[in-house]
Amino acid sequence: MKPNTSLLRTVLVAALLGAAVPLGAVTVPPVTTPPSKPDKVAPETKPEEEPKIAGIVIPRAKGGFLGLTLENSNFKLAFYGPKKLPVPADVARANARWPVHYTVFDEHAVLTPSADGMALISTKFVRPPYVFKLYLTLIVEDSAEPPESYVIDFHQ
Repeated sequence: MKPNTSLLRTVLVAALLGAAVPLGAVTVPPVTTPPSKPDKVAPETKPEEEPKIAGIVIPRAKGGFLGLTLENSNFKLAFYGPKKLPVPADVARANARWPVHYTVFDEHAVLTPSADGMALISTKFVRPPYVFKLYLTLIVEDSAEPPESYVIDFHQ
């Protein structure tokens, strides 16, 4: 293999120039800034934290949110307004359906209003594991509107 002479010459010249012109060290005096006057600082105000919704949060098309949880192995569907504050349930009942591994048929549960009217609760015991696709339908009595329906990847 024949060495490339032009490349060697370029490298040699660059090395010699670097050795012939040493870089001098330049000292820069430290920068001092005059002490600044403290500006009037407004008292720290914490931004208002949004209320937390328990369980799986489901945004509703009409505004507001749903919070789906399992309490004592029963479904609980709580209703929240646009500011994530609890509101009374605005539907008569809900139907939940989910596939299970121990039978070929899906499990079903009807969620009915709780005693305080703020949530819908099922009486059907939900067997673990709590990882499944849940089909939820909200039903309004005597309404011409179609029911709300949601498909939720449930995990707890």
